Amino acid sequence: MNPAMQASVTSAGIRRGIRGHGLSGKIVVVHSSLASFGTVEGAAAAVAQAFLAEGCTTVVPAFSYWYEVSPPPGVRLERNADQSMLPASRPARGFSAGLAEVSPEMGAIPAWVAAHPDRRRGNHPLNSFAALGPRADEVIGGQSPRDVYAPLRAVAADGGCIALLGVNLTAMTLIHLAEQMAGRELFVGWALLADGTTIPARVGSCSRGFEGLAAALAPAEAVSVVGSSRWRVFGAERAADLAAREISRRPGVTSCGDPSCAQCRDAVAGGPIGAETIWGSVR
Repeated sequence: MNPAMQASVTSAGIRRGIRGHGLSGKIVVVHSSLASFGTVEGAAAAVAQAFLAEGCTTVVPAFSYWYEVSPPPGVRLERNADQSMLPASRPARGFSAGLAEVSPEMGAIPAWVAAHPDRRRGNHPLNSFAALGPRADEVIGGQSPRDVYAPLRAVAADGGCIALLGVNLTAMTLIHLAEQMAGRELFVGWALLADGTTIPARVGSCSRGFEGLAAALAPAEAVSVVGSSRWRVFGAERAADLAAREISRRPGVTSCGDPSCAQCRDAVAGGPIGAETIWGSVR
């Protein structure tokens, strides 16, 4: 069918998709491409509001990469990937959880959630999550620079789900939690805060190879189509366990295949060495 002739997707149609996966009332981490739907009546707001109307607590990545800075002089961790491409100058301002901006690559739906006056945003300057819904405080409250994936652990422990709306496993941040569960040390970045201080913050690895986990995750996956958007929905706890098991069994399964990718090289080797020594008073 000619895309121009496709019918618009409505909020009611999105709600049917949510109910079809049994997501109503659950905590759901949404990774999304608004464009994957075709035309959506009400755009990003309609998608996010459909989840809220179904009683979901909706969690989105609200990452803000532009606050990253080079590590302090003399601080260098072995096997922490290549930091030579970081900007030479500091950002014009630093991060605080009250800011609404997210990096553009997060997409329109996370941007809408992060800008909502009732949302809760995590305390992580580079990889924060934002949430709307009845349990937003509970899910987001544990995130810190040192514990970047606390919201994902909370989702998994509560029987929540991961919903990939028109995107593939390269967008699924739960796999970074699975890497940690498999024994990998997370990378350490450095970020500027609104008060002018620079702090370390744990971050994930390269995700370009994560589709290599598709077969391992298949037992936890349910698929549907809403409009022209292919939805892949996973139980968070089972998916994290399956991914961690496969990463432990085949460490190279997460690699993007680019021999020059320092993140994949160092992640497969186990991640940075000596990261615990740099935290000091940072939680």
